[in-house]
Amino acid sequence: MTTRLVLSGSPHIHGDQSVQKIMWGVVLALIPALLVSFWYFGLGAILITTVAVLSCLITEYLIQRLILKEQSTVSDGSAVITGILLALNVPSNLPLWMIAVGSIVAIAIAKMSFGGLGKNPFNPALIGRVFLLISFPVAMTSWPLPEANRWVLIDALTGPTSLGVIKEGLAKGETISQLMPEVPSYLNMLIGNMGGSLGEVSALAILIGGLFMIFRRIITWHIPVTYILTVFVFTGIMYLIDPNLYADPVFHLLAGGLMLGAIFMATDMVTSPMSFTGMIIFGIGCGVLTVLIRIWAAYPEGVSFAILIMNAFVPLINKGFKPKKFGEEVKHG
Repeated sequence: MTTRLVLSGSPHIHGDQSVQKIMWGVVLALIPALLVSFWYFGLGAILITTVAVLSCLITEYLIQRLILKEQSTVSDGSAVITGILLALNVPSNLPLWMIAVGSIVAIAIAKMSFGGLGKNPFNPALIGRVFLLISFPVAMTSWPLPEANRWVLIDALTGPTSLGVIKEGLAKGETISQLMPEVPSYLNMLIGNMGGSLGEVSALAILIGGLFMIFRRIITWHIPVTYILTVFVFTGIMYLIDPNLYADPVFHLLAGGLMLGAIFMATDMVTSPMSFTGMIIFGIGCGVLTVLIRIWAAYPEGVSFAILIMNAFVPLINKGFKPKKFGEEVKHG
């Protein structure tokens, strides 16, 4: 038996993509969601986003210059993305000092402590969001409702999110048919006319940003499609089992942060698998965990925790589903 090493030539594929172009492309894709959040939540949303982005930029700059003694890379856009995504994960009435603290945690602990961009195992914005949720649960679960006086800084009316209404109502013994009239219509959920975090408000705006990123080849379809499809199928099965106990799958797609998480956070190139097969497994895992948390856990929302848990499995997924090598051993008898 002889062993022969068969080598393939280099692919020699050239492109004009760079880290900076990709990051600022993601920022462009986030603009529709940002504009919708500004429209519905007004000055509060603008201030939250501004403070989050500035806090992320300043934190990264100071750590690189004063502690790591290296050239600053804040111009690559990654810190801007972290700030925007963190802002989209919090209510518009969150005290500004809290969003600043969350931004510092996201950059200093979740990103720079591991060595900076490309080395962090967990999505920094989600780490910041979970830190705020655990540290300040009341402030992080007081959801402003869209109001006519949104351009004035006053105490806004608050209420539970659509997922919160369902979770609380079911705990009291009510049925889905009794609870659905209390949540916004699917049209309002699609365009964003409802209470919630800045990034929950418009599934349509987030989908537009996702299509832009796929068209620009910033992301591929594998993670968002498998994530969303898994949630749809899983919740659809539960709805068929008992429609009085489980909401229909369309509700789960439009409610909460599913669209934002599936399109902008689960697809983070640093914390998601490298191979297409790995991406599909990652998306399915995120979808299953999201539904498990939403239906049976204490929290009405499960996107953040689902993605962070699957982030921890990425090294294992990458090891088990490596991309094909350019050379391989071929054994001949």
